[in-house]
Amino acid sequence: MKPYRRRTSSTLSVRRTLRRRGAQPKVVALGGGMGLSASLASLRRITGDLTAVVTVADDGGSSGRLREELGVLPPGDLRKALAALCGDDDWGQTWARVIQHRFRSKGEMGGHAVGNLLIVALWEQLGGDPVQALDLVGRLLGAQGRVLPMSAVPLELQALVKGHDPERPEDVDTVRGQATVALTPGEVQSVHLVPHDPPAVPEAVAAVLDADWVVLGPGSWFSSVIPHLLVPELLDALIETKARKVLSLNLAPQPGETDGFSPQRHLEVLGRHAPKLALDVVLADEAAVPDVSAREPLVDAAKRLGAALELAPVARADGAPKHDPERLAAAYDRIFRMHGRIGPWR
Repeated sequence: MKPYRRRTSSTLSVRRTLRRRGAQPKVVALGGGMGLSASLASLRRITGDLTAVVTVADDGGSSGRLREELGVLPPGDLRKALAALCGDDDWGQTWARVIQHRFRSKGEMGGHAVGNLLIVALWEQLGGDPVQALDLVGRLLGAQGRVLPMSAVPLELQALVKGHDPERPEDVDTVRGQATVALTPGEVQSVHLVPHDPPAVPEAVAAVLDADWVVLGPGSWFSSVIPHLLVPELLDALIETKARKVLSLNLAPQPGETDGFSPQRHLEVLGRHAPKLALDVVLADEAAVPDVSAREPLVDAAKRLGAALELAPVARADGAPKHDPERLAAAYDRIFRMHGRIGPWR
């Protein structure tokens, strides 16, 4: 087997692939923020059996304010995932815009997203049951998949950062809060959650154990991707599941959090946080590793996680550092067919 496969693709719709053949893989996508949204917008094009498991450590913006005032899970990343699962018809796109709408004022409502308020209102109406409330919102939106929090308790993300204080470049400090970690100066050494052993949502664990494929990333590496590996029950499920696992790398390092990271460095830090976790495929944009000298270290890093490297053009054609939904869907479709079962999935 070759150490990696380079694939070329067009932006032709992949809606005529798995779903039209009657083969619907059960897919679980883990992450948060815009990275998870990009993955979901692509995955819903190729399967109707899709579950998003979302980090709940956000403490900034509207989510942070609602979390502090009401003691609820931060709803922002959950809202973004629901919006990404909305259909392309008028109903889906209208509701996607509505729940993403933010009030513009200088008063207390300024900056709050409509979807955040809707989710929190349903949590209160339903006695704090986050899963039932999110399922109801999903039905209202006509979401093409399910959204679950990774834990039912609000979490605090903490990071050990070397050189956080420019005047003490060799010192390691603790930085608290997801919003702060995402933009921290210095070099993030590791992250952990408070509480240290948070309970996983049972439905999220069950989805991972029952999946055909688990997709991790893309997204903010330390604040959206790795936190899922710090929930013991969820990590155990990822290790025990018979599902195949694909890790989707970011298109470029994130300023602050992973500034200066090579693609293989992303894999190395993930491996340090979850040394028992094995992967099957690492997906990278072919433009991010344009020559053999850049590919070989990434191939080696993927092998250490048990994975094959797949290269594909998944970025937007206009050069913007964003994933193109059709291209990313085509890459996932090829990976599912090449590395998984062909024909009926069950």
